[in-house]
Amino acid sequence: MTAYLNALGLVCALGQGQAQVAARLFAGDCSAMQPAPGWIPERQPPVGAVSDALPAVPLPEQHSRNNQLLYAAALQIEPAIRQAIAEHGGQRIAVILGTSTSGIAEASEGIAEYLQHGQFPDGYRYAQQELSAPANFLADWLQLSGPAYVISTACTSSGRALLSAKRLLAMGLCDAVLCGGVDSLCGLTLNGFGALEAISDQRCNPFSVNRDGINIGEAAALFLMTRKANTGGASIALLGAGASSDAHHISAPDPTGAGALQCMGKALDNAGLAPAQIDYLNLHGTATAHNDAMESLAVHTLFGATLPCSSSKPMTGHTLGAAGALEAAFCWLSLSEHNPLGLLPPHVWDGQQDPALPALALVDGSQRLGVQRPRRLMSNSFAFGGNNVSLILGDTP
Repeated sequence: MTAYLNALGLVCALGQGQAQVAARLFAGDCSAMQPAPGWIPERQPPVGAVSDALPAVPLPEQHSRNNQLLYAAALQIEPAIRQAIAEHGGQRIAVILGTSTSGIAEASEGIAEYLQHGQFPDGYRYAQQELSAPANFLADWLQLSGPAYVISTACTSSGRALLSAKRLLAMGLCDAVLCGGVDSLCGLTLNGFGALEAISDQRCNPFSVNRDGINIGEAAALFLMTRKANTGGASIALLGAGASSDAHHISAPDPTGAGALQCMGKALDNAGLAPAQIDYLNLHGTATAHNDAMESLAVHTLFGATLPCSSSKPMTGHTLGAAGALEAAFCWLSLSEHNPLGLLPPHVWDGQQDPALPALALVDGSQRLGVQRPRRLMSNSFAFGGNNVSLILGDTP
């Protein structure tokens, strides 16, 4: 079954909304990645923060920065959502999201005040930190009564949310799905990755011999997925999705790339495509030593050294639970009216190839997607615990 992605709202370090994000994405704009004091003691690593003001959550009891990011993305596509509700009814619309932080930032602040003063601050609510909070918020705000849940599998969370949304439609359990992911910056994740010695004090440098770790970012990306294409013009669809869990290690990827190969192969099978039919690959590309080594091996094994590919994380930071949906959104933008020249997201790095890694065709700005349809783009996400997801988006006449 083809699952059509008929609307997209997004917020990240590149800006808010399709037009602004697309313009900065295809320009390789890394200006939002700025050193940020106050997150990790005695360090100022760059972070991909959303600097624009965010709207107030209309349900005050569900306030968190995470829900503010999600609400900002949802407002961008509210007319399409309301139309879907009118057409299908609230009981036939699902909400499937991915996150890894939920409202843990507000919970951490509340606990800190409790430890210092013996009481929680005004406005503190335990439910803010529950992983289900983003889906509960959207369902409550929109008065939806279809399936609503959150997937939390670290950095594949929202990729798996899109995969699960496609399955719900295929099983007939709903007629439309609000799906995607959201994660906000918080001290817990930044210090956690800092303790793993995985945070770089420079802008991240994927696949370079000089790479030394990730940058963290925040984002929300929300799709409206249905069985029916938009009327008129080209439509963009989730053609295929694949997942695997190799359980190699709690935090390190399998160096053979077996799990990554398996999920990419499953996505191709699900879409009924061969490797040669993929036109571009958005790499997970975290700029850690182990991830880039594993991913380059897996991608080279399946696609060789000619498929245009890039990591967009130097522009946004690694948005953790939102990364899968955000980078699928970048593929969506590449196929959309916001990209009339057929540009591809550039691979921003120092150009110093690591000779120990299999060669990849990293996008340098000279490659073009082309205008002849259909075009098929893949996006990879890999997570702690050996959790892997690949998504394939494409357009149709």
